[in-house]
Amino acid sequence: MGNLSKQLGLRIKELRKVKKLTQTQLAERIGMETTNLCKLENGGQLPKEENIEKIAKVLDVEIKDLFTFGHLKQGLELRKELLDIIKKATDNELELYYRLIIATKETGRI
Repeated sequence: MGNLSKQLGLRIKELRKVKKLTQTQLAERIGMETTNLCKLENGGQLPKEENIEKIAKVLDVEIKDLFTFGHLKQGLELRKELLDIIKKATDNELELYYRLIIATKETGRI
């Protein structure tokens, strides 16, 4: 499958975890087999239109929110963007970024 299916799958997984649902719980609530939801989240298939609507409803988001994936970047792309931000930052900004990262790690939100 293409990039769209992978990004949509990652987004569904992300929103499911925000709602503290397991794959099984989400699958049951939308009337889908857990194995099929797993395939969706892994980008192996695109959901049918009616399932997109069900997923959005259960996750309490608008359909368009399922297709918001600009923040789903990984690995080298993230490193490059972060390094660019750091290179351009003032000393005060660097200190703030550092504190945010450390505070986030200490609270266990990463």
